[in-house]
Amino acid sequence: MAEIFNGSVALLGGVGTSLGPTEWFTIDQERIDAFADATLDHQWIHVDPVAAAEGPFGATIAHGYLTMSLVNHFLPQLIEVRNISMGINYGVNKVRFPSPVPVGSRIRAAGAVSEVTEIPGGAQAVVTVTIEIEGGAKPAAIVETVSRFID
Repeated sequence: MAEIFNGSVALLGGVGTSLGPTEWFTIDQERIDAFADATLDHQWIHVDPVAAAEGPFGATIAHGYLTMSLVNHFLPQLIEVRNISMGINYGVNKVRFPSPVPVGSRIRAAGAVSEVTEIPGGAQAVVTVTIEIEGGAKPAAIVETVSRFID
């Protein structure tokens, strides 16, 4: 269940708040293939199950940027800022992919509010999102995402 903040002013006091974890989400080959089509990245390690079975991971793996893009799926499960006119993605500060996500894996996210600053008309928040792989020793991704919440 998402951590709820009642407006951007409340968010200003939220630094250090732990978020999540979210529900598990399965990465299937259909999603990997759709991402490959959308980004024109058809590298064999992502889209060729036969070749990937002989590769270093024993199966196809999700694109790192696919894993990162799922932050947009996970963020509303982690944090909700109410009584604002809009929330927008402003960018990312840093992204790392410590471990590949093999097809069929289940992932979920947890996070923390790392930084909040006042901006004209609202607040800007940095949320560090860690995407874990079920049973994995290392995270799939760590993303410092930046969002703006406008009153």
